[in-house]
Amino acid sequence: MSEENIAEGSAELGEKIVRILKTIYDPEIPVDIYELGLIYDVLVNEDNEVKILMTLTSPNCPVAESLPAEVEEKVKSLDAIKDAEVEITFDPPWTQDLMSEEAKLELGLL
Repeated sequence: MSEENIAEGSAELGEKIVRILKTIYDPEIPVDIYELGLIYDVLVNEDNEVKILMTLTSPNCPVAESLPAEVEEKVKSLDAIKDAEVEITFDPPWTQDLMSEEAKLELGLL
């Protein structure tokens, strides 16, 4: 497989992961976690193991236990993914500035 094909394959896999992330919602906010800006990074290694660096809207978030597990489960459900791990960080802390324009519009913040 040429380098170009590998890059294409990983870009396609990245898009699939983002599509999955856009199906997961913070239960208190009617916007998906990707548009909310809760996903800081998605790393995929050559073995198709995924590491997701994400945050929560606050350290006291009521879904602090269940949301990362849901993200892991849904990403693992993709056939091409061998494993997935979610790491929670509060550095930098989440603010409304991290939300996409679409999310701000949806929540009436624009």
